[in-house]
Amino acid sequence: MVAPVGGQRPSPTPRGEARERILDAAFRLFYAHGVRGVGVDTIIAASGVAKATFYRHFPSKDDLAVAYLDRVDARWRGQLQAAAAAAGPDPRTRLVAMFDALLTVCQQDDFHGCAFINTAAESAPDSLLHARSVEHKAAVRTWVRDTAAQGGARDPAALARALTLLLDGALAEGVLDGDPSAARAAKEAAAALVETHCRAGPIQV
Repeated sequence: MVAPVGGQRPSPTPRGEARERILDAAFRLFYAHGVRGVGVDTIIAASGVAKATFYRHFPSKDDLAVAYLDRVDARWRGQLQAAAAAAGPDPRTRLVAMFDALLTVCQQDDFHGCAFINTAAESAPDSLLHARSVEHKAAVRTWVRDTAAQGGARDPAALARALTLLLDGALAEGVLDGDPSAARAAKEAAAALVETHCRAGPIQV
């Protein structure tokens, strides 16, 4: 869930460079150890910036954690959408192909599961970080629902709910046993669900 999405970004200004160094360090540390497991001083040391510089960009740790989740959101949704697009124009096939992104991330040495589930689990239900995690999951489900509607699903919302539950379950299973077979099983189950909901013939996985 953390592999970079392709594409060039403009060279940052010195001010932007400091912010990016902080965010890069937080990205690595928060994903590996959890938001609560990493202190501000550790991030400052890892990023090599002065404490004043850190607080100029991120007045609180929560501000930094939200920026971290924003980055994860962009990368993970980008990966899902790229995997779906690579399958071609058929929305049904795209719904199944998005699970290829899951297989890719589960095979990474630094895979630690879903950053949003991890963060929500250690955050209070009424916290900003919990809300940002819920927002991300809702955005993914909306995109899947829209794709399901394009594929002729009789109940796009129900199919989207089932497919995103498969995604989240495989993300959790993959980090528990380190076995990417969970992602492959999830893709096969997704194909069966899409065939059942869309009723337009078998789908190759």
